[in-house]
Amino acid sequence: MQPVELFLYIVIGFLALIVVITVLRSVRQVPHQRNDVVERLGKYHRTLTPGLNFLVPFVDAVRTKVDLREQVVSFPPQPVITSDNLVVSIDTVLYFKVVDPVKATYEIANFLQAIEQLTVTTLRNVIGSMDLERALTSREEVNRHLSVVLDETTGRWGVKVTRVEIKAIEPPPSIRDSMEKQMRAERDRRAAILTAEGVKQSQILTAEGEKQAAVLRADGDRQARILTAAGQAKAIETVVGAIHAADMDSTVMAYQYLQALPQIAQGASNKLWIIPAELSKALEGISQAFGGLHPPVPPTERPSRPVKEPDNTDAIEAAKAAAAAVAQIEAEARAETGISIPPASPAQPQQ
Repeated sequence: MQPVELFLYIVIGFLALIVVITVLRSVRQVPHQRNDVVERLGKYHRTLTPGLNFLVPFVDAVRTKVDLREQVVSFPPQPVITSDNLVVSIDTVLYFKVVDPVKATYEIANFLQAIEQLTVTTLRNVIGSMDLERALTSREEVNRHLSVVLDETTGRWGVKVTRVEIKAIEPPPSIRDSMEKQMRAERDRRAAILTAEGVKQSQILTAEGEKQAAVLRADGDRQARILTAAGQAKAIETVVGAIHAADMDSTVMAYQYLQALPQIAQGASNKLWIIPAELSKALEGISQAFGGLHPPVPPTERPSRPVKEPDNTDAIEAAKAAAAAVAQIEAEARAETGISIPPASPAQPQQ
């Protein structure tokens, strides 16, 4: 191969390489959610949209590739002084997106750094007007204020701040210990208050229950006494009726009085005995009946007594039992009340 031919091949290959490079530089494919800022001879020319775009080789050049998606940036903790002279460390998270690639490229050199510094200064202004307790409990207010300030300032940079969040507010360790002690004391106080309220309600309910129980017991006792008194009255009425129906003489009644005297004396509170006024007559009747105290009276001198039916033995026995019951009831009444009650006069036999 002649040298001339070799030189021609080299020239042709070089030209082909230049053509290939030129074609590659003139065709530009832009992905979705990205814009490319194109300069022609150092001056802004146009913005390439997503898709296939053509450039003038060696004349047009891509200055920046701007991502239009929403981005998240977490800034490092920043020391901030509150109004009560306490230094707290605040972490922030910023959400933003570029809405104008041209402004984001030519209006500011580094919009991300500018946003970070603007966030720090705004935080110091907002937190500096609050005390620590309000700063810890007013995150929504701080976020809202930061969003308004950043959105207003970054609008001319072609950047839209969608959201600002305070990730953490860290007070000094000594303040954290004091806050923990305060919270523990507050919880203990609430627990003591709740315990006292529980004891109070328990005592109130117990007193109400005891009150109702006492009322019910008193009502039960009253009803029982009423029924007992009614029963005793009915028994006395029955006994008295039986005595009158049996037509008992004074001898039997006097004997029943003598039998009831030991039962009357059994009560520990009985200090006084009431002797019936008819005791002497009763003793005389008993002596006449048993022949112990006076000489017997001849049958001819004895007063005639009405002839009774031969079957009145049961009635007499019933009358005696009724008289004994009356004596026992009177003895119990004297033992319970301590009041001396004279026994009733024996019924006179009917002629």
